Amino acid sequence: MAACVDNPRNHARHRTACCRGTNPLSKFITKLSRPRTPNLDPHRSLNPRACYKKVINDYRRVNPEAYREDLIWLKMREEAAFDIMQEPILTNYYHSTILSHTSLERALANRLALKLCNADISREALRDVFLKELFEDIGIQSAIIEDLKAVRERDPACVSYVHCFLNFKGFLACQAYRLAHKFWIQGRTVLAFLIQNQVSEVFAMDIHPGAKIGPGIVFDHGTGVVIGETTVIGDNVTILHNVTLGGTGKVEGDRHPKIGDGVLIGAGAKVLGNVRIGEKAKIGAGSIVLKEVPAKATAVGNPARIVGL
Repeated sequence: MAACVDNPRNHARHRTACCRGTNPLSKFITKLSRPRTPNLDPHRSLNPRACYKKVINDYRRVNPEAYREDLIWLKMREEAAFDIMQEPILTNYYHSTILSHTSLERALANRLALKLCNADISREALRDVFLKELFEDIGIQSAIIEDLKAVRERDPACVSYVHCFLNFKGFLACQAYRLAHKFWIQGRTVLAFLIQNQVSEVFAMDIHPGAKIGPGIVFDHGTGVVIGETTVIGDNVTILHNVTLGGTGKVEGDRHPKIGDGVLIGAGAKVLGNVRIGEKAKIGAGSIVLKEVPAKATAVGNPARIVGL
């Protein structure tokens, strides 16, 4: 079970460049959109489509992981353009949220700032704070991509990456949590708690910034989810609405659940206390879990009992 992501140093350099719109894909796309100067354009004798294909193939060969991540951002821009064709009334909306930004990180910082600002905390101030952390934290950058892919692949209601990015509050709340968690481990607890409170008010999800959540998580619907301070959630976990990962109220310290990789927790389930849910286990809707659940087991009922392995 892992709750954070470590990346190679060369990948870190790439992602920082990507955030600032200077990676090879962004630069080439920008070049294609500019007026041509025949004597200066190195691609003047090449077909633009062939040139684009060559850059893509070279980039994929040199850094396959970064290539996959960049393609998701490019795919989101394509999806936004397609949606505009279907609904021209949304042109300004998609431009301000997606098409005017040079990277996924910039678009996300802007989206979260818009959602979480209020009369006393400006959108611009929040955006700048979020941007700084998104630029510098490679783990968060990687987790964003994994979360997007997870929702697109595991939620049948998700029709596109851009649909998830703009409309799924479970995804947005999780990314706000990831920033709050970064502030928490930096000792900036006041800011971390502020973000937690805003997420609770705006998205109706209460995730303590001290919790540890791995990449590839899906908060399906999201409403009513409560996650306590010492909770640890592994990779590729799916959590439905009204789930509580909390304490029993009888102990202090490490008092919240430990959720293994690939676990599915059904709607309305409660997992209480410092109990472990094994990898790929399933918790039935409405269940109350007070004891350990083995890996790949299914637990249902109140109190929960094992019905299958």
